[in-house]
Amino acid sequence: MKKLTASTAMSIALFAGASAAWADEITFLCYQDANECDVIAGMLPAFTEQTGHTVKLETVGYDVIRDQLENQLQTDAAPDVARVTNLGGLNQYYLDLAPYVDGAAWEASYGATLPWFRQPGGADQGIYGWMTQLTVTGPFVNVSLFEDAGVDMPGDGATWDDWAAALLDVKEATGITAGLAMDRTAHRWAGPAFSYGAKFFDDSGNPILVDDGFRKYAEVFVGWHQSGLMPAEGWPAGEGTQYRNAAPLFQSGDVAMHMSGSWMINSYAENISDFDWKAVPAPCGDGGCGAMPGGAAVVAFKSTKSPEAAAALIDFLAAEENAAAFAAQTKNITAHQGLQESGIDYADASPAVAAALSVFAANAGKAAQTTPQAYTFQGYAKNFVIYGVIPDYITKAITGEMTLDEALAAIDADVAAKIAE
Repeated sequence: MKKLTASTAMSIALFAGASAAWADEITFLCYQDANECDVIAGMLPAFTEQTGHTVKLETVGYDVIRDQLENQLQTDAAPDVARVTNLGGLNQYYLDLAPYVDGAAWEASYGATLPWFRQPGGADQGIYGWMTQLTVTGPFVNVSLFEDAGVDMPGDGATWDDWAAALLDVKEATGITAGLAMDRTAHRWAGPAFSYGAKFFDDSGNPILVDDGFRKYAEVFVGWHQSGLMPAEGWPAGEGTQYRNAAPLFQSGDVAMHMSGSWMINSYAENISDFDWKAVPAPCGDGGCGAMPGGAAVVAFKSTKSPEAAAALIDFLAAEENAAAFAAQTKNITAHQGLQESGIDYADASPAVAAALSVFAANAGKAAQTTPQAYTFQGYAKNFVIYGVIPDYITKAITGEMTLDEALAAIDADVAAKIAE
């Protein structure tokens, strides 16, 4: 064995010291609906081994991301990386990953979702984040309640009117609190609105909101509360832009349907044991079979002092092998287009989870074909304005604080004013 010369040994020591010096620690603010952050945490040792960089992962509640992150981004308290859902709305803070990653590979794998992060108009071609998963809205139903009531469940292609009638029959037969509960947010409200014909945007991409379809669904939605189909503990119990999760009502067996989305699959699989449940196809209408696509993404911020390390982490997570492992372990719909074609092996998924994933994936496809405004809405940089305005005024129409005409006029005026700011 050859002996190292003193100069060679010194060079190796210097190289090792330099490599350690070049390695950065980045902070990662992460929220999870089920186990997403836990799965990412399990991948981090391989990232550190591959790059030398380390990651300080902090798992927080979604309210921290929704209510506090933007304030942090305006101060020195901002993380380097975070998992977010307000994709277009936070664009001004994003680090463009394009100088640090293979842009062609990203376009091939994630080209359908990259525009969701960008400034509108088409000039922005930056690469800003990795969609950890695709989510899509749609209903879950309590199968046991339908069986107990002796009510036939509407099938694929059924309308919201069909479902409303069936759910009222279940409510009357079983004595449950309500037939249908919906999370208090315009994100869940939008899918049914699309089914009733709401366009949300004109041909130039400007938000119009209160067209004939929007008005029709608003009338129906208020009527669902007046008839007792929807519970007083839901939308009427909230104020302003307040979000209310309807999952507890469904998990307790107090309602027969929860209008939510694919992110609830794992939680329901783990937490519901008293009744059988399943996901059902998005109900349809004159406007199509509406569902809102979306999901959470991992992004880096301009304020980071370690842009190469932050970009390397996102590139690592987005790689096909890691994206496949993430989807399989979290039981989510992947945003990686190659994996969408080849499929994800959910080997240890229960039949209920596998079936639900299939239903929600189909909901996303139907929405893309029949209600493309859903994808436009998801990528619209100021969609957060609409998310805030709709629950406020629709709730006032439900409670009688305003007439429906007054509420709809206020929605249009408020959205127009806020978008112009």
